[in-house]
Amino acid sequence: MAKRLIYSRLSLSRLSAMGGPKNGRFLSTESKKIDEPFKVEEAETVNVPPPPSEKLLVLGGNGFVGSHICREALNRGLAVASLSRSGGSSLHDSWAKNVTWHKGNLLSSDSWKEALDGVTSVISCIGGFGSNSYMYKINGTANINAIRAAGDKGVKRFVYISAADFGFANYLLKGYYEGKRAAETELLTKFPYGGGFCDSLALASNSMKLSSSSSYGPLPFKDFAFSIAGVILRPGFIHGTRTVGSMKLPLGIIGSPLEMVLQHAKPLNQLPLVGPLFTPPVNVTAVAKVAVRAATDPVFPPGIVDVYGIQRFSQQMSR
Repeated sequence: MAKRLIYSRLSLSRLSAMGGPKNGRFLSTESKKIDEPFKVEEAETVNVPPPPSEKLLVLGGNGFVGSHICREALNRGLAVASLSRSGGSSLHDSWAKNVTWHKGNLLSSDSWKEALDGVTSVISCIGGFGSNSYMYKINGTANINAIRAAGDKGVKRFVYISAADFGFANYLLKGYYEGKRAAETELLTKFPYGGGFCDSLALASNSMKLSSSSSYGPLPFKDFAFSIAGVILRPGFIHGTRTVGSMKLPLGIIGSPLEMVLQHAKPLNQLPLVGPLFTPPVNVTAVAKVAVRAATDPVFPPGIVDVYGIQRFSQQMSR
């Protein structure tokens, strides 16, 4: 069952702090930044079945993160398709038979756009390492092509699995991070209800109890529905069991203990230069759960969700 976040007790004074649309985008009157992560505070969730006609396309669905996203989406009753350069998955798990596997190259538009037919939401896990020019192309250009094609096709929600900043590592992997940020900018432009509006929403949420049973009663669905929106997830190191050929790599042996320690050391993340190195790892299952929810829940807040937001959303869904 999918879940959605119900917002309530949003005061008029908070609403008045939100700017109106400017150039097709909502901007906070207090800040015009588009790269502020959404601050997740207290929340309750309610079970909401996904619309029967909903179809999710996972870009890179046969990879480590993508395969977990496909499985999570199937568990929620969604129709799932995947697009990758190799086509089908090398996994032999039973769930893989329920995914429609497409083969195509995002750098060649003629080879894959038919995969968008009937798609209502997209999650992109496309990325890679190599030379700076290659990293920019695979992390930036390929995703930008996908974002533009999805927007032109009328896709309602697009979720991009990006990456957290790691300080000086950004310079060592310049093409990787420049490509990621270029794709983020394109997403917040093509799917404009993210960015600045999320800024205002975050400010408002800091002082309210997000519950469906407040003194104001449940809010009408339409009051906080973002029918067209882009969501950017910025995890750090993603851990879990990764399958490479016939081998299984238990990345959780390192990642899980680090996550437990570093998630409670958030102030260290603010230290100059070395702070980003204290960004906690996050489990691949948590990333998958939040990504699918962001792609299918019209009440999920658009904009940028950092690693702490991913952890909190995931914890809410596990209650």
